[in-house]
This record gives sequence, C-alpha cells and structure tokens, in this order.
Amino acid sequence: MLMSMSLEEIKILAVDLTRALRDKVRPQLGSIAARAHAGTAVGGDVTFGIDELAETFLVEYLKERGADVAVYSEDQGLIEFGEPEYILIIDPVDGTRPAAAGLECAMVSVAVAEFSDSPTMADVVFGCLQEIKNGDLFTAVRGGGVEFTTAAGELIEVRLSRNTELANLFWTIGFRGRPARALIETLGDLVDESSVDGAVFDLGSATFSITRILTGQLDAYVDIGPRMIDDVPAVKPLFEQVGKGAVLNNSPHDLAAAALICSEAGAVIGDGNGEPLGDRSLLGSDHSFQMACIAAANSELEEKLIAAVDAGIAVLRREFEN
Repeated sequence: MLMSMSLEEIKILAVDLTRALRDKVRPQLGSIAARAHAGTAVGGDVTFGIDELAETFLVEYLKERGADVAVYSEDQGLIEFGEPEYILIIDPVDGTRPAAAGLECAMVSVAVAEFSDSPTMADVVFGCLQEIKNGDLFTAVRGGGVEFTTAAGELIEVRLSRNTELANLFWTIGFRGRPARALIETLGDLVDESSVDGAVFDLGSATFSITRILTGQLDAYVDIGPRMIDDVPAVKPLFEQVGKGAVLNNSPHDLAAAALICSEAGAVIGDGNGEPLGDRSLLGSDHSFQMACIAAANSELEEKLIAAVDAGIAVLRREFEN
C-alpha cells in the first residue's frame, strides 16, 4: 500500500536511497561489466552496465518502500508511484565513465522538489550527494545550510578557496560529449593562463567537480557547452557529431542537487553567463533542458571566469561565423 510522505520523511528517503545506491554500485567500480554498453538514456547518452544496475535497483527499492513519490532519473525519465507530492531527481551514477574505470570521481545524486507539471531548479528543497568510492556525504536544505560528513558520520569542514587570480586557478572543465576543437577555441586562453601556476582537469563528473570547490581542492568548475550552441549555433552539428546524433551537455538531473548544495555552502553557481539557474526547468534531458554552468569559490573569481568565457565566445564566433 502506498503512503503519502511529509517533507522530513522524503528527506530521509532521499538519504537512505543515496546510501543504498552507493552500496549497490560500489562493488562494480572498475569492473568489466560496468563498462558494457546497455542501451541509450533518454537524453541520448550511452547507458553503461553500471548505470543499468543502478537504475533497475532504484525502481525496485522505491517499490519496496511503498511511498507515494515521483522519480526522474537519467536513464528512464519520469516514473510516478501512486499520487506523489514530491519528486526525486536522481542521477544514480554521476561520473559513469570514472566509475567504470574504478576512479573516485563518481557520486550518487538525489534532489527533492515538490511535484508539479513544471517544477524548476528553484523548487529543489533538499539535495544529497554521496561519493561512491569513499562515502563522503553532502546534504543541504534550501535556506538551511549544508552538512558535509564522512561515511561514518564525522563532520567535515567546508573549505572555500580565496583565490581570485585566473593564473593560479585550479579548475575543472566539462568535456564529455563536447567537440574538442571548438571547446578549446573557446577556453584555450583560460587553459593556457592557468596551466602552469594553476591546473586544469577533466574529472568526468559535474557533481564531483562542484563538490571539490567545497572541499577546497578546486577553485571552479566551468561547463559552457549550451552557451556555445546558444551564442554560436553553427557549432551545434559538431556537438551532434560527437554525441552520435544527440547533444550531450549537463541536464537538470546533473545539477539539481549540486547547485543547491553549492549555494548553501556559500560558493557561487550560475549558468554560462553568470545568471541564476533557478528558473530552469527541472524535468528533461534533451538540448532544450540542458544548461551551462560556472561554479566558483567566490564572486570575484566568478566575474573573471565569465569575462574569460565572453572573450572565448568571441573567438569562437569569429572562427565559425566568418
């Protein structure tokens, strides 16, 4: 029998599901089965074996819990159980490719919002992220701050970098599915400026990258694929070529929990122009729902990153519109 749930109950369910998903997929990290191709997700990306395992498990888990709840997941889209008041936006393995390779850059991501016909990112009231390999857990309640703990429940301090210089920037870039030459046309100067006194990485997971800002390991995360297409439409066929017919950028399920956790921790997060993400639609995966993202440890650094992206977009426009 299905039962309605209060906000506190749905938050507990979200954390319990996050931990259960981690327990289910962690033994598969780095396995041959994890790398097998199992189909195509609703947004057009490859579904790997480790994704299929997690997606199947989450449906079974929620059926067993018997709660009235809706779910939007990366590979299956929208599923409703009973008459839900809340929806869980889930990426069971954010960082599928690092997880399949046995690397640490992979997280379970679960966000909670009130269920409606057209929820937005601003409707997310709770976010939960857990590292699959070591179990560190990030949770945040809108307006209530963030909590960061080890798998054993020990509190960890949030540490935000004070760096404001691009030359000293430690940052990560959104790269999977983006056409390499066009991306480097846009961000090449920023890469060059920071590659000696700072560092640039592709970690393969938006959630892991953004939470590294909270741990103090990184200063920023820059993913501008959707802005490249919006500002220079001539590059869209290149995205489709790399994505084998689909445009592959960050969708709401990638950022729903991470954006709330980032902002509640005192860091800065917005789209590729620095605008808030709050009015963006929450349920969807194709190009019309995808969003660029710039996250930074402080607002001064964010302003400099936006200026660098603006300059890069001008370079891209000259290359593709002349």
